[in-house]
Amino acid sequence: MEPLLRLAVPTDAPAVAELMQSSVLSLFPAYYDQAQTASAVRHIAVLDQALIDDGTYYVHEAGGEIVACGGWSRRNKLFNASVAGADERLLDPATEPARVRAMFVRGDWTRRGLGRAILNACVDAARAEGFTRLALMATLPGVPLYKSFGFTEVETAELTMPDGVVLGAVAMERAVDLNGDQR
Repeated sequence: MEPLLRLAVPTDAPAVAELMQSSVLSLFPAYYDQAQTASAVRHIAVLDQALIDDGTYYVHEAGGEIVACGGWSRRNKLFNASVAGADERLLDPATEPARVRAMFVRGDWTRRGLGRAILNACVDAARAEGFTRLALMATLPGVPLYKSFGFTEVETAELTMPDGVVLGAVAMERAVDLNGDQR
């Protein structure tokens, strides 16, 4: 069954939150140790309801289940962790990049183009609002997807979670019109 890409709605929130946690539990152990994975479940796999409320968050639904999610934001919050703490002000599309946020795929649905489809939707929507660049903070499992989509590394980072656990991450950016899209 081909998954349907659509904007998330408020009633999707419980399924999205569950997907986020199952994705971390499934995919993070290949990149992080047990303590880091457990910390990421508590602090990274946290739904930011503002993404759904702003109409900038997408889900892939297959057989009545949400199997992938992700989106973008016009707000000044670079990543989804409960430690993000950035202000929620609206970004200036003329001078600041839109943020790609909270990308998660269920472990048994990886490598099927779902993340790429979400990223294409993000590019199209950000372009329509006048943004010329996208920025994100990638956890290590997402780096290969983002690189293949034209994102380049700005710098490596160490994200300290509220419980003191440190996760390696990579700040990345790309132009909105990087030879069109990456479909």
